[in-house]
Amino acid sequence: MTEENRVVLAAGAGGPEVLRLENRPRPVPGPHELLVRVHAAGVNRPDVMQRQGNYPPPPGASEVLGLELAGEVTALGEGVTRFAPGARVMGLVHSGGYADWALVHEEIAIGLPDSLGYVEAAAIPETLLHGLEQRLRAGRAEAGRDHPDPMAAPRASARPPRCLAKAFGATVLVTAGGPEKLHGRPRPSARITPIDYRSADFVAEA
Repeated sequence: MTEENRVVLAAGAGGPEVLRLENRPRPVPGPHELLVRVHAAGVNRPDVMQRQGNYPPPPGASEVLGLELAGEVTALGEGVTRFAPGARVMGLVHSGGYADWALVHEEIAIGLPDSLGYVEAAAIPETLLHGLEQRLRAGRAEAGRDHPDPMAAPRASARPPRCLAKAFGATVLVTAGGPEKLHGRPRPSARITPIDYRSADFVAEA
């Protein structure tokens, strides 16, 4: 385990050409933190917007990009009880996912089954789990609402929660601003209703 940590950050706002690879010290896990050797990291709309200068990172976040990752636990901070070195995990971070090494709080980390690879796992925490939390706060008899979210790609991050909502018997109302944005959205069915919120009254339709 080397002390060097290669990280990806943006040297100013712009396109992919502003991304830079730099060497930083390997982070040290604090209380209840895992030091994870990153095997794969997800690329999300907030990462792109942050690179473009349109999405400031939350207070306390580092300038290193990356919100979700999957890898191997290599060291433990004080008080960690849920994982041991060698565990395979995925998790959300407020920054720092695009690196050789990253810190993940043990309460945010999720263990990986043997059947799930690192690349697949790295695409789950933000797109699926966080998207599900944001979009599906409904019980079986209630409605899940997939409403416009400027921080998420409408067709990518919305699809997994939509599929899960259908699987659990929820009624899903899918919205978009204009007929051109409804193109490619699910066709009306017993479980999914697309609504153009610019031309229709969403509350009345719901």
